[in-house]
Amino acid sequence: MTAPLLELEKLSVRFGDTVAVRDLSLAVQAGERVALVGESGSGKTVTALSVLRLLEEASISGAIRFQGEDLSRYDDEQIRTLRGRDISMIFQEPMSALNPVLTIGKQIIETLVLHEGLSARRAREAAISLLESTGVADPARRVDSYPHQLSGGQRQRAMIAMALACKPRLLIADEPTTALDVTIRARIVELLLKLQQRDGLAVLLITHDLHLVRKFAQRVAVMEQGVLVEVAPTEQLFEAPKHPYTRRLMDSQPVRAVTPVEASEPTVLKASGLRVEFKHRRGGWRERFRRNTLAAVDGVDFQLRRGETLGVLGESGSGKSTLALAVLGLVRPAAGTVEYDGRGVKYASNAWRAMRGQLQVVFQDPFGSLSPRMTVEQIIGEGLELHRPELTAAQRRAALIEVLGEVGLPESALSRYPHEFSGGQRQRIAIARAVVLKPLIVVLDEPTSALDVSIQRQVLALLTRLQRRYQLSYILITHDIAVANAMSHHLLVMKDGKVVETGETQQLLGSPRHTYTQSLLRAAQ
Repeated sequence: MTAPLLELEKLSVRFGDTVAVRDLSLAVQAGERVALVGESGSGKTVTALSVLRLLEEASISGAIRFQGEDLSRYDDEQIRTLRGRDISMIFQEPMSALNPVLTIGKQIIETLVLHEGLSARRAREAAISLLESTGVADPARRVDSYPHQLSGGQRQRAMIAMALACKPRLLIADEPTTALDVTIRARIVELLLKLQQRDGLAVLLITHDLHLVRKFAQRVAVMEQGVLVEVAPTEQLFEAPKHPYTRRLMDSQPVRAVTPVEASEPTVLKASGLRVEFKHRRGGWRERFRRNTLAAVDGVDFQLRRGETLGVLGESGSGKSTLALAVLGLVRPAAGTVEYDGRGVKYASNAWRAMRGQLQVVFQDPFGSLSPRMTVEQIIGEGLELHRPELTAAQRRAALIEVLGEVGLPESALSRYPHEFSGGQRQRIAIARAVVLKPLIVVLDEPTSALDVSIQRQVLALLTRLQRRYQLSYILITHDIAVANAMSHHLLVMKDGKVVETGETQQLLGSPRHTYTQSLLRAAQ
């Protein structure tokens, strides 16, 4: 039998007294697609990072072999040569993994020049081609964009392009489609399959997306609390899972639990003719001093009643998040009006500052939105100190403990920092920060994109319970049709800044009229 490309034998990873991975043995053959599945904190990402020696202050035991060679014997220079060329990794959170002071083109070019020896010109051409292959619109212009100028999905695609630049033997993909809409997700899966079949690329896929696993992986390994509990061919695992934990994961898909909103409920938010513009320069020296205007949101109308969830569905770059930022007052509309609770307020006015406590948000990238220098207690409690000054310190702490319990985190989390949590756990902290004030309106920008399926279902149920209890109104920004169906009363479908279709959720998803909506539903199947 051919020796595995990657072999982990009795791998254990400890952080002090905490065992993150215990006696894990797993092999990946050349050209094989293996998925590593489990809940947040199960040890999936720690396992992947241990392969490339990217874990600091960790004690690692057991064997890690690549092409038969023990990587524990490699010095730092040998490992650096291996990274990117023979083994590449797509990280879960592109905003924190990409260098914010370099354009995405320079970051891809650096890899090609270092490992492939290409000239700067050829490397730039290759970078544009890679961006195009991963679905980045207008790649010749986007190659000169900085990470903060791209949407979450576009940043993830740039990260994938960088990882594939040197045609590695093994690709470790840590939630590679987390921030991608359904159509681009399908394109990325097709791209990875094409590369794997053409170049013999092996893929170790770390994900909580069981739909992706079934479409992509040949074998599945399931982890629970650092222990590998089941390994089986994909179809066999889905048809007859043996371990109780695996069966629990299979039964954790989002379930619709929407309470109808009475027509008599008051309107808490109304937007009319909303337009948001951004100025940008096109490439080329002739355009250097000429500014062009891009309408990210173009003539959008909607209203939101108390206790209602409005889902906003569309691909990355369609204007969903910009619409949410306009509602929150984080970008100024160029035209149109927004009324809050029946009142039109001017940004930066006293009325607006008073209103801010009633508007909360859960951002798409929890690591980027949580201060790395603040504890969880400070992060969640900051809003209470500002907007609920009448509470005593004991009352604030009691409120924090209660909300942590609601999102599935222990009281001990209060004294820890964001970097000490997994991606899914950080998302739960962000949700706790938003709901602790029991606001009037909560903007949910991909609130479950970083969560595994079982926690996703718990969080959706939590948001639904909170909505019923406190009559919260949600604006749900998502590319996940299952999540939109589970939570939304009404849907807006956006494309290129415009609303192409709107209606009651189940009616719209059951009988979409617009060809764009139909294409989204086909890609999600």
